[in-house]
Amino acid sequence: MSDTILVLDSGTTSTRAMAFSPDGALLALAQAELTQHYPRPGWVEHDAAEIWDKTLACARDVAGKLGGAETIAAIGITNQRETVVAWDRDTGEPLAHAIVWQDRRTADFCETLRERGEEARVQASTGLLLDPYFSGTKMRWLLRNEDAVAAAAERGTLAFGTIESWLVFKLSGGRHITDASNASRTLLLALDGAQFDKGLCDLFEVPGAALPQVVDNAGPLATCAAQWLGREIPITGLAGDQQSATIGQACLAPGETKATYGTGAFVLTNKGSEMPHSQHRLLGTVLYQLGGERIYALEGSVFVAGSLIQWLRDSLGLIKSAAETEALARSIDSSGEVVIVPALSGLGAPHWQADARGVVAGLSFSSGRAELARAALEAMAHQTWDLATAFAADKAAWQRLRIDGGMSANDWMAQDLANMLGITVERPDFVETTALGAAMLAAAGAGIHPDLATAAQAMRGELARFEPAMGDDVRKERLGRWQKALQAS
Repeated sequence: MSDTILVLDSGTTSTRAMAFSPDGALLALAQAELTQHYPRPGWVEHDAAEIWDKTLACARDVAGKLGGAETIAAIGITNQRETVVAWDRDTGEPLAHAIVWQDRRTADFCETLRERGEEARVQASTGLLLDPYFSGTKMRWLLRNEDAVAAAAERGTLAFGTIESWLVFKLSGGRHITDASNASRTLLLALDGAQFDKGLCDLFEVPGAALPQVVDNAGPLATCAAQWLGREIPITGLAGDQQSATIGQACLAPGETKATYGTGAFVLTNKGSEMPHSQHRLLGTVLYQLGGERIYALEGSVFVAGSLIQWLRDSLGLIKSAAETEALARSIDSSGEVVIVPALSGLGAPHWQADARGVVAGLSFSSGRAELARAALEAMAHQTWDLATAFAADKAAWQRLRIDGGMSANDWMAQDLANMLGITVERPDFVETTALGAAMLAAAGAGIHPDLATAAQAMRGELARFEPAMGDDVRKERLGRWQKALQAS
């Protein structure tokens, strides 16, 4: 019997299928870009039908490269979190565009709830803050503003879910589930609650009947129907992308910390079985659930990371590719006092300012492409420093930082992180740890490895290390400019 694991990695800008061996080697890959819809300022949408079609096409492509579905032992799925899909259970078709995690259209409703004094109890229960980022307010908006969604709710055929829930429903022919890590990002699940909380559903005006069943992150979760890949294949691993990357970095012991630099930037510190409650506007979240038992994490979420580089490329035309930024940063000794605050969709943790806007400060006639590119990379370390300060204040100081995601391949940025944070930064040779974490979960869930710890040990690769090499005076000067620019945002 084959022991190859197929991972479906449905991200924000693309969806991929990747095949892994039990030792973590990447055997095959297929990828397709996803269309980004921006109907109004601050609104971001996806077509859920496109996500399904392209994910299935990628899965079939990889299965073909492997020699057929009989080579695949299990499927793992990881996904962009918080993005909400509304579909009809009977037809299996979307009822509206999916609202993406970056979307800010529910900011006014979040502010209304804050003014009513609801945030403290919501945070105490869910570990989350009242912000448009999370899924619950998106569901309420769809019910109130999309006639097809409201009509399906009246008929009793409405299904809400995040992207992994949507893909499992399509693959399995109707199984409606969500894993605990994704469920914990909705504002509708108490950190210690087995299923979605009725009181929270009532607060956000979301019908509980439309929500999926909350399940473990690994095990016999669902079955991919034979019609899609040629034979039935068990789905044995599910996780939100940031939890999956934390697992892929083998951060399985309390205190171990990873940072993923993708479209956004996300730092998670393993808190073990201790439910996290931040006093510094960080988030408590479920890292994973196995056998009904939960491991938690403290999380800091930055909304704009790689998307800032994409903006420099696509909107301003300053670079032709993201890879150019490293050479540009190395071509000069400093950013010439240019500072970028990348609040292009508000500020995330620890600030949580939905109405903040991006700032480019310190421009002069000597500022050019190189200075702007370097300032964009420096913004990653500045935002991470803010998070490090908040984690330390919550008694979760980082001893070292494990980084991954597309941006982490940039050696200049990795060294800058070590310099600004003053700690060792580790990067695996294979930086796509989001998919690798889903493969670890699926391998454990299918019995390819006996447990998650064994899977992580067997499948994690070699590491590169970056040690701090910056004077305190340089660090202090940069942080001073960063703080002034933050105030302007």
